[in-house]
Amino acid sequence: MNPVTGWTGRTACALQAALRLSNEAFAERLGIGVRTVATWHQKPSLRPRPEMQQVLDTAFEQATPAIKARFAALVGDQAHADIAFPHDRPAVDAERRLSTDPNICAALDRLDQYAGWEPGVARHQVASRLARLDVGDLQDRAGRRRRVDQRQVAEALGGYYRGWTSGHGRYSARYRQDGEVVTSVLTHPGWLDLDCPLTSVCDRLTLTSAAADSDLSLDEQAAHAAAQRLAETLATGTRLVDMPLYRLLDIKVAKGTVGGLLGATQFVRYALTMDLLEGELVDGLAADVPARPGYLPLRDQYLSDTASVLGVAERLCAGGTLALCAIARAPSPYRGPADYVLLIQERSGNVVNAPRRLAVIPKGFHQPMTDSRADARIGATLRREMEEELFGREDADNTIGKPYAADPMHSTRLSEPMRWLTESPGRLRIECTGFGLNLVSGNFEFPALIVIDDEEFWTRYGGQIEANWESLALRQYSSLDSDSLIELILDPAWTNEGLFALLQGLRRLKQIRGSRVNVPSIEWQLMS
Repeated sequence: MNPVTGWTGRTACALQAALRLSNEAFAERLGIGVRTVATWHQKPSLRPRPEMQQVLDTAFEQATPAIKARFAALVGDQAHADIAFPHDRPAVDAERRLSTDPNICAALDRLDQYAGWEPGVARHQVASRLARLDVGDLQDRAGRRRRVDQRQVAEALGGYYRGWTSGHGRYSARYRQDGEVVTSVLTHPGWLDLDCPLTSVCDRLTLTSAAADSDLSLDEQAAHAAAQRLAETLATGTRLVDMPLYRLLDIKVAKGTVGGLLGATQFVRYALTMDLLEGELVDGLAADVPARPGYLPLRDQYLSDTASVLGVAERLCAGGTLALCAIARAPSPYRGPADYVLLIQERSGNVVNAPRRLAVIPKGFHQPMTDSRADARIGATLRREMEEELFGREDADNTIGKPYAADPMHSTRLSEPMRWLTESPGRLRIECTGFGLNLVSGNFEFPALIVIDDEEFWTRYGGQIEANWESLALRQYSSLDSDSLIELILDPAWTNEGLFALLQGLRRLKQIRGSRVNVPSIEWQLMS
């Protein structure tokens, strides 16, 4: 609070956050109406009347030194905050985000709505959990989670879900003579080897305006799990952005065609519900909890059986697309014959989805930018993710800021590498290689293959390819190095959807570009 200009809605809310009070409790403490507190949240630049300024002055003066220090941190008075909390910077930063981060504020509002709580209860619930959290304990838990690998997850979910019908099964693959890997991706023979160019003729997912995002009601257990998720997000500095997200309502795929219906939802809705299933499962496996119905309460509620997995229209089915990227390289006296470089990412610990795991790149949630109907095509997400994750276009990253450009993918805004790829037909080939439903969180997955055949691209732009904040590191593999590719397939750090995309991408790459590829024979099969 500025002693000269006085209180604003924002600083009044910061005092509320420092006191760790709900809207109702804060209003009662000040002796004012709850609606006034709600107005401060809605209008942070509002300046309360003189008599209200005095009430806020009194509340601040009566506060303890610790509360004043939290308030100083929340309003940006860093000198006082550092004196009060010299060893607690994560807690100070988390308190500030709880009060000032618009995405967290939106999540709190939505949690109040979903749980049927009065406005402000979610803020109080999250603040109370935040005060009790130990970041060291969360780091220890992250370490335990990393020990639970892709194979354990796939096996556990195979035991939880049984009785698939109509030819569905978990995607697995055999390579060479005796090697086999199994994933948690549910698929079907008609959903695989689509060989579908992601052009307007073949890429035909459609957004329907007829399907409104239905009301969501969380019971007490689910609501408290969501509040804990928000508290941990704040404590660990994980980036959470509430952007529009597509949800799958119907799927119609066949050889050469990707189609179906999409609805619209918000990312926070997914983050506070379906995205909690992975953490519950992995924590249970780390603690030797049986992965069976009755032992995983959130899974029992949101994705309880095979019918709920396949009934995408009756539940929230978010997801996205991810692609194996293969870029042609000329022969080298040091490396050897002409090949493709295959790019693999190690995911950052700051992402909401699949932290510290291996994945192909690009990988992204299917969501719109500025044209929700045109962006419904899978290829639109992949091209945007190439710009964001490979070519450094920060303005294409909707987790950093809102897309203010009318057409973020207009040719005049493209990065130099992407502009070069799109200037001439045939330089960039993008195909969808399959479709599946990931049993981890019920997500839809569209694996794809990106092929750049012109060797000039790597010569010109190979040094400019650099992953964004979502990746911890990039690895590269040669399409001629069969032994390294086998080791890669066997790495237990894979996400299940990433391994699905890798295997389908390698199969297709070998079919279309045999002379540059020495990939082991990979044959898929479906497991119950």
